Formats: sequence, C-alpha cells, structure tokens
Amino acid sequence: MPRYLTEKDIADFRAELCRVATERFARFGYEGVTMRQLAEALGCSPKTPYRYFKDKADILATVRAEAFSRFAETLEAAAAKGDGPLDRARLVGDAYLRFADEHPHAYRIMFEIDQPISEEHPDLLRESKRARTFVTQQAEDMVKAGLIDADPQLFGWSMWAATHGLVMLKQAGMLEHGPDIRTLAGFHGALMFRGALATSAKTGRKR
Repeated sequence: MPRYLTEKDIADFRAELCRVATERFARFGYEGVTMRQLAEALGCSPKTPYRYFKDKADILATVRAEAFSRFAETLEAAAAKGDGPLDRARLVGDAYLRFADEHPHAYRIMFEIDQPISEEHPDLLRESKRARTFVTQQAEDMVKAGLIDADPQLFGWSMWAATHGLVMLKQAGMLEHGPDIRTLAGFHGALMFRGALATSAKTGRKR
C-alpha cells in the first residue's frame, strides 16, 4: 500500500526537485535536461515529477519565478536600509552583485535561458516584472530628487545592462586577471552618474 503523502512531503519533494532542476538548467541549458535525468538525480521513478509539474517547461517556469522572487527580495531589503536615493542605489548595486555571487545557478536561469514570459506562467510573469521594475526604480528616485537629469528608463536599463555584463564576465572567468568586479561596477556607476548629474547639483558642487 503506497504511503500517504503529507503536505510537508509534497512541499519537500517539490523544493528538492526545484533545487536539482535549477542547477541542471544552469549547467546544461533547457535542451540539455530531461525529466528522466531529473528523476534519476532524485532517485525516484521517471513518472514521479509529473505528479508535481505538468512538464519540463512548467518546472523551468517555476524555478525561474522562485529565482526572480528571491532576487527582488534581496534588492528590496537592501533598498530599505538606504538613507536617500544615492545610498539606496549603492546598496541595491552591492546586493545585486552579492546575489549573483551567492546564487550563480539562479542568476543564470533568470537571464540566460530563453523562455517566453507570458500569462501562461503567471508566477514567472509577476516575479520577473517585480524584479525588472525595481532595478530601474533607483534611477526614477534619483530623477525625482533632482540628482540626475536623464531619462530614468534609459539610465536604469543602461546601469542594469552594464552590471549584468560584469556578472557574466565574472561567471565566465574573464575577470580573473582584471580589476575586481565591484571596483569596475563602482567606476562605471560613477561615470554614468557624473554624465547625468543634474544642472542644479553641478552648480551646487562648484559653489
């Protein structure tokens, strides 16, 4: 007689499956992972994962949604400690790099795997939007405070693109003989801020 599964049993299995899937998707890509391989890694029947997820795409959407959620929580927690827009932007930038360092597999499946983000997977759609919106929010806050004079969307997305590029260079081992990633990120951020510095702020500095 099969053992009755409690809610904790179900939650624990789903969590372990998601942990294994996150690592496998990050290492081998979507096409390089099969449901059978995931089942083998978990030591269960090839049919067992289908009791918890519709298919491989459903698993990927779930682990990506969870990754985006943790990413957004990390950035939001960092911003909450900031004293003013500039300090919040600095803390968010540090938190971004720290998350990428501590959760490289999660970072890769968020940004390296091509999967439609649509209403078919509402959790993924919601959490990815939450993270995406928050990343550029720092630029909007600096514009509102009169610190920079720039299109906040262009400024925010440019900062994000540069930071992501640095993360990918580090994950590829390309910064081993170059400057520290945080030094590079700080240098680039300072250049962008100086270039977008509001006229009033520039005048105030000259005085």
